Amino acid sequence: MRFQYKGSNEGSFDLIDTSEQKFSANELRKDCYKIVWARNDSISLGVDGYRVLLKENHLLFASSLNRLYFEIENKDVLLYAFNREFYCIRDHDSEVSCNGFLFLGTSSPLVVELTEKELKSFNLLYEFFVEEFENNKDHIQGEMLLVLLKRLLIMSVRIARKVLPDEDMPQSKLDAIRRFKLLVEMHFREKHKVQEYAELMHVTPKSISNLFARYFHKTPLQLINERIILESKRLLEFSDSNVNEIAYALGFNEISHFSKFFKTHTGVSPKEYLRGLSAENS
Repeated sequence: MRFQYKGSNEGSFDLIDTSEQKFSANELRKDCYKIVWARNDSISLGVDGYRVLLKENHLLFASSLNRLYFEIENKDVLLYAFNREFYCIRDHDSEVSCNGFLFLGTSSPLVVELTEKELKSFNLLYEFFVEEFENNKDHIQGEMLLVLLKRLLIMSVRIARKVLPDEDMPQSKLDAIRRFKLLVEMHFREKHKVQEYAELMHVTPKSISNLFARYFHKTPLQLINERIILESKRLLEFSDSNVNEIAYALGFNEISHFSKFFKTHTGVSPKEYLRGLSAENS
């Protein structure tokens, strides 16, 4: 079962239930944000080339940058998919926006588990979505779907806060980490050092490092490097650019520096990575 909404501003929202049909990730728009909910079945899916086992009663949040690979048939899995034109407008509260921390795990999408109580709330909200799609084909349907989606995201944020390294993290610290991750998303192609982001945030590199050491499971430099590697893999796999062009696009003046960086973080050179992709597809 698949419900689709198309707005006048090119906004789109999809709700897909795979319990009685076959569905492939290739059927999703490339520019959409995805929420995958494994309700009563576990599923295996690929996220940017990595294999992820999504267990029963777990949710995965993937941004428009993440590439999902899966083919599901007759499994109780729900997918919510929407693009920036449908939801990501400027006046949304930052924590539940497309720049909130649900969708800022670009190199490792966020996964959360639902409790029995939370499952009831999510199932009830799903029924509201279905009712809206089935019974209200009027000109304000999009507004109601937007309200329901925001409720879904608010519920998800409240659950996701529990999986933070420090559940009692002050809001100001969470905002600072989110700000850093957003700046990395905006500037990783030309800024590769923590100091450069510290200057944008008007703080010292040490204060950022201390913040991550206290409240996060990765260092700020790891976050920068992972984002560069993720984009490298996407460009190698999905673009027509050669290794030289990709290196320059990601801020490396010498291809040798890019190749060394890529191999340090993946174990293979860019050309070896490409050969591996060719072997998988042959």
